[in-house]
Amino acid sequence: MNDYKMTPGERRATWGLGTVFSLRMLGMFMVLPVLTTYGMALQGASEALIGIAIGIYGLTQAVFQIPFGLLSDRIGRKPLIVGGLAVFAAGSVIAALSDSIWGIILGRALQGSGAIAAAVMALLSDLTREQNRTKAMAFIGVSFGITFAIAMVLGPIITHKLGLHALFWMIAILATTGIALTIWVVPNSSTHVLNRESGMVKGSFSKVLAEPRLLKLNFGIMCLHILLMSTFVALPGQLADAGFPAAEHWKVYLATMLIAFGSVVPFIIYAEVKRKMKQVFVFCVGLIVVAEIVLWNA
Repeated sequence: MNDYKMTPGERRATWGLGTVFSLRMLGMFMVLPVLTTYGMALQGASEALIGIAIGIYGLTQAVFQIPFGLLSDRIGRKPLIVGGLAVFAAGSVIAALSDSIWGIILGRALQGSGAIAAAVMALLSDLTREQNRTKAMAFIGVSFGITFAIAMVLGPIITHKLGLHALFWMIAILATTGIALTIWVVPNSSTHVLNRESGMVKGSFSKVLAEPRLLKLNFGIMCLHILLMSTFVALPGQLADAGFPAAEHWKVYLATMLIAFGSVVPFIIYAEVKRKMKQVFVFCVGLIVVAEIVLWNA
């Protein structure tokens, strides 16, 4: 028997959890390209409050990510994932029922509070053998990128056809579907894996937070998210000023995603083959800087 071949249970766990994670992220990302354009029609809306509505999910997600991960060690992975998705769905319903920007902000905050990423990764570790865990994690990573691209296209189309409130209702349906998949498709795990790549060691939390290499990485990720959220606050307005109606924004995002996916592959291959991951990483950061300067002057 090939020990590196995934068992049916491992494949089911990988596909199931990958789909659950993707449904949540699809719902989260579909809002990004449309909230600036369509959200200004909400009661009390301003550019500053729209920015808060776009980014507040990240704040609440950061606050609850680690506590939810630790809680999953106590109450179990699947109950935590189901609970997190229920909170996410509740936030979506609140946003769907709201006609004011403050209701959208509250809904987005609740969406972020359903932070299930750590529990999903932990359950995936529990349900896969060590030799297959990297492949399972890679599947989650690939699905994340594909989901982002799909969301950039679907969000503007759905909102133009059905409206912003309908978009949030659809996001609530996605979360409910994720709950059903977690309960009936994702396998149960009776034990927690203790030798997985990431785990909690008592007394090490403060050391992890103070680790210089992780601080650099965390700071870089924070800057990347700030750039992403800031871009989606400003870009829809710039596209409208350039003559692209809101209904056509998805075409710009689709073209951008296709070009990005096509051009990133050679960089990844080069970085892996030549073992120059850091150099390629720095080069890509430089491209982001150039892109932001171009957008600034557009």
